[in-house]
Amino acid sequence: MTTSLPAALFTEPASAQRLERAAAALTAHGFTVEILDDVAAARTRIRELIPAGASVFTAASETLRLSGIDQDINAGGQYQALKPRLLAMDRATEADGIRRLVASPDVVVGSVNAVTETGALVAASASGSQLPAYSGGAGRAIWIVGAQKVVPDLGTALRRIEEHALPLESARAQVAYGQPSAINRLLVLNAEPHPGRATVLLLREAIGF
Repeated sequence: MTTSLPAALFTEPASAQRLERAAAALTAHGFTVEILDDVAAARTRIRELIPAGASVFTAASETLRLSGIDQDINAGGQYQALKPRLLAMDRATEADGIRRLVASPDVVVGSVNAVTETGALVAASASGSQLPAYSGGAGRAIWIVGAQKVVPDLGTALRRIEEHALPLESARAQVAYGQPSAINRLLVLNAEPHPGRATVLLLREAIGF
C-alpha cells in the first residue's frame, strides 16, 4: 500500500542543511553546484556563465519563465537564442532541423523536477525534447532549481513528480495546448562524467513546479 507524503515535503524550501547535503553529493558526482539566495542572483549568474554569442536552448520550464531567465536569454540579444528560431520553423517540413538544434546546442538552460540528497537530478517530460541536451548533447548544461525540489532519495523524487509536479504541469498544458501532460520519458542523471559541463544553481527559495 502506498502511503501519502506530507504536501509540505514537495512545496516548502529545504533547510540549509539539506541544501548543503544535496550540493555536496552532487559535487561528489561531478556536477558543479552553487547555492544562491534567490532568482535575482541566478539571473546574474546565468549572464556570467554563458559566453556571448553561444547558441542557447531554453527548455520549457516554469522556473525559467517565472524567474525571467527565459526572457533574458531569448529576447536579450546577447546569444544565439534557439527558441525564437525554433518557433519560426515549420514542424511538418523542418522536423529534422528542429530535432538537431534542440539536441546539441552550445548551452542548454532549464530545470529539473527533483534533486536528491544522494546526488541525482531527475527530469520528467511528455515530449522528451529537452532530454538529449540535458543528458549529454549540449556542450554545457545549466539547471536552476528551487529549494522545494530537494528530496531525500530517488523514490521520493518519483513520488514528487507523479503526485505534485505532474498535476500542476497538466493543468498548465491543458490551458496552453488543449491537452494534459504525461510522464512519457524520465531522465535520471546520477553523475556528470565530463568535468565542468554541468552546473546546478540551487536556490534557497522555492520556484517552479
